[in-house]
Amino acid sequence: MHPPGADTILIRYGEIGIKSSQLQQRLEQLLEENLTAVLRAMDTDDVVRRERTRLYVETTPNRIDSVTEAVTQVPGVVSASPAVRTEPTLAAIKEVLVETAVERIDSGTLAVRARRAGEKEVHPFTSTELEQEGGAAVVEALREKGVTPEVDLETPDTTLYIECREHDAYVFLEKENGPGGFPVGSQEPMVALLSGGIDSPVAAWSAMKRGCPIYPVYIDLGEYGGIDHRTRALETARQLSKCAPNWQNPVRVATGGPGVARIVEEAESLRMPVLRRFMFRIAEDIAAEVGAVGIVTGESIGQKSSQTSAMLSVTSEITTLPIIRPLVTLDKTEIVDKAKEIGTYRDSTISAGCNRIAPDRPATKPSLSVVQAAEPEDIAGFARDAAESADIISTKELIQK
Repeated sequence: MHPPGADTILIRYGEIGIKSSQLQQRLEQLLEENLTAVLRAMDTDDVVRRERTRLYVETTPNRIDSVTEAVTQVPGVVSASPAVRTEPTLAAIKEVLVETAVERIDSGTLAVRARRAGEKEVHPFTSTELEQEGGAAVVEALREKGVTPEVDLETPDTTLYIECREHDAYVFLEKENGPGGFPVGSQEPMVALLSGGIDSPVAAWSAMKRGCPIYPVYIDLGEYGGIDHRTRALETARQLSKCAPNWQNPVRVATGGPGVARIVEEAESLRMPVLRRFMFRIAEDIAAEVGAVGIVTGESIGQKSSQTSAMLSVTSEITTLPIIRPLVTLDKTEIVDKAKEIGTYRDSTISAGCNRIAPDRPATKPSLSVVQAAEPEDIAGFARDAAESADIISTKELIQK
């Protein structure tokens, strides 16, 4: 719910504000650029404005809902509020408060909360006076409307917020949560192994939330994958692209079928750790090509036979790059909830062909030497060929789909 005529979105950030002044300014600028890129992807000419620890999106009332939804998907944004912008005077603020209350409040308890920024001489009133006089004006207007309002400063049904700054004031009713974290581009890039299942897109998104651009890599499993397997990976990559279209890199589709077939034929009960190591070989080769500094996966301890704590150690050994596992301690229900929240769940629920690779009785804690002995002799060559021949699919094509 927002005030009638809302035309501005207040953008708040969190961890950015505790950095040094110089770094904070750089991160603010980066967040501004990322927000602008999201708006341009929506084909709008809305403007992002930055001033003194706050960012604003100037839009129009007819776009306020869609733009608010879009900006609250952007890493670095802690919350956003659709607001009415007005003059920073008591009379102007009270006028907007009254209009908002009359249009939006029909029952329940209410409160007015004000935050005043700037030197004392800038405004001839305090935050408390704003709350008291604004609240009195709202109560009187609602009584004239026929509503008997009750003020509740602890747990009100409706809160009317005021943010009064030096040159402008804003009235709003809600704070829509964003992902928080840091702007994409503030950290070095990572390769993200993206199967398109429920877990891997959430892991990729988690890395993006901490500021890392990602290079999505989908490994085609040949006869053990299929067109649906590939489609869901590309669809989830498209969804991830929306939150930072200016930092999304092309999707690499590596042909892993020949290597997978050899693994299935030779590795028997050790297929899954050998397969995971094969995937890490491909990811490492692609990372070297694109300048990525790590590999992101959706693994969670104990979720599958290939994800026991013992198995994670064995599979990680194959690469010198750090394996980033953002979901490593999360329950499946937590991962599913996050997938639904970021919009990748629906496309992730197509059945995965890789289930047919798993043996009937998979090993869960083999030694490193046993796994190494089970690997086909030429598996490194299969991985290198897959990385070098990977198809590259433009992110712009995915976004415009």
